[in-house]
Amino acid sequence: MTPRVIPALLLTAVLATTLPGCGYNNLQSKDEAVTASWSEVLNQYQRRADLVPNLVNVVKGYANHEQQVLTEVTQARAQVGSMQITPELVNDPVAFKKFQDAQGQLTSALSRLLVVTENYPNLKADASFRDLSAQLEGTENRITVARNRYITTVQDYNTYVRQLPQALTAKVIGMKPKPNFSVNNEATISAAPTVSFDSPASRSQTGIGSSTPVTQP
Repeated sequence: MTPRVIPALLLTAVLATTLPGCGYNNLQSKDEAVTASWSEVLNQYQRRADLVPNLVNVVKGYANHEQQVLTEVTQARAQVGSMQITPELVNDPVAFKKFQDAQGQLTSALSRLLVVTENYPNLKADASFRDLSAQLEGTENRITVARNRYITTVQDYNTYVRQLPQALTAKVIGMKPKPNFSVNNEATISAAPTVSFDSPASRSQTGIGSSTPVTQP
């Protein structure tokens, strides 16, 4: 056994006995939990993006002159699709904010589109539109659940990574606090864009269907 090998083996043995006591294993577990919850957020946002082209096409068939809102939705969807999404995005606050802003623009544009559809009874009666709207609403709800899970998971990770003694271990292995969805948007993340299929008369009697734009990213 060469002289260089012995120190390396000793270092490995020391790390094997000390790192678990310094939070290494928990850091890895919590990091994996963040990655898993982030993957679900991406899956749900992608599901929403996939619905947009068909939704826009159906709306065009009845409200083609609503070009401004249709263009806003199309452009917002294109912006989301053009982003380079990698697992490292959750470690880059600047890239994370760009992702959040792009998704927020798409949420707002979709909300405005659904508000506009309230003026087109024939569109709301269209079977394809009703199906797509139901899928969109369900997807928005799943986005909310996935976001909330991600927020909680990141909060747990960030709290742990800042505490001693594991903060020292995290520094040694290069693990840092991760960006999270901004607090000022959390008041509206549970308000998914919706569209009412009731008649104008029933809406005036029940108050249902008075949709307003939301700003959930």
